[in-house]
Amino acid sequence: MASNAKFLLAIFFTIALPCAPVRAAADADLSSAQRAYEASDYNKAVQILQDAAAKNPRDGEIHLLLAKSHFELSQYDAASSSAEKALAIAPDNSVYHEWLGRSLGERAARASWLSALSLARKAQQEFETAVKLDPRNFSAYQALIEYDCAAPGIAGGGEDKAQPKIAELAAMDVGEGHYAAGNCRRQKKDYAAADSEFDKALATAKSPNLIYDIGDYAAKRGQAGRLLAVVEAGLEHAPRDVREKFYRAAALILKREKPEEADRLLREYVKTAPVRTSYPHPAAVHEWLGKLAETRNDADAARREYETSLQLDPKNKSVKEALKRLGKS
Repeated sequence: MASNAKFLLAIFFTIALPCAPVRAAADADLSSAQRAYEASDYNKAVQILQDAAAKNPRDGEIHLLLAKSHFELSQYDAASSSAEKALAIAPDNSVYHEWLGRSLGERAARASWLSALSLARKAQQEFETAVKLDPRNFSAYQALIEYDCAAPGIAGGGEDKAQPKIAELAAMDVGEGHYAAGNCRRQKKDYAAADSEFDKALATAKSPNLIYDIGDYAAKRGQAGRLLAVVEAGLEHAPRDVREKFYRAAALILKREKPEEADRLLREYVKTAPVRTSYPHPAAVHEWLGKLAETRNDADAARREYETSLQLDPKNKSVKEALKRLGKS
């Protein structure tokens, strides 16, 4: 028996030991790619991850980060392909389903009508699966509710489908429930109801992404008081989150107070914030700098900021309108 045990141990170590350096190398690649991702160097992250995936094709986390990196580069076909590879490895992973749904949703938004309908329904199915696998995957829950509120019946949406889900989410987390309800009312352009729900969310929500998404809503609606409430909630739950600077500056500009501080906050934000879908884009920073310059009656500076913003986001209608209003120098 002893000799058999030694023989089995020898076989085990013969198999296991070569795997350890491979696993260590994969972890090192993933860490390196994560650092590039956090630094908003998504092209570098993709390069590292593609090499890592070639060496470790059965590592789902590599494919997930690759999907996220492609997503930030607006390469949604590649993002969904990477998410599908992650799911082929771990089909019961809720987060993998969520990111496939997000990628398919972005593809649907850019596709022809017939293709968009098919892709949107697939995105909905992925969010539903993500929630079934992990009911506390709140970001997937929010995506599913938003889909139901925004999509027409022909695409499988409908507010009647969203309301029970909002109640289920609220039972697990009050703040998430109020945000979902507010977001649903925002989709329907019922802004008074959205305001009420978002105020309740700010008092109870813990997720910085939800808090600062309410900041986006408040900034677009010109709600300086709500922006300051966003800043307070953000500081409470994520005191190091740089988004606080952006929304505080927007509030000051709307209130026409402390222009020097608003200018400083925006410039600090754009130097340190990641360029990521959940963060205000540099184009938005320059748009607000343009608004600030207008409050100072400096049309030339405003025009320069708006032009910079438009270069970064050529589809921004409000910036185009601002430049048209200012006219040529």
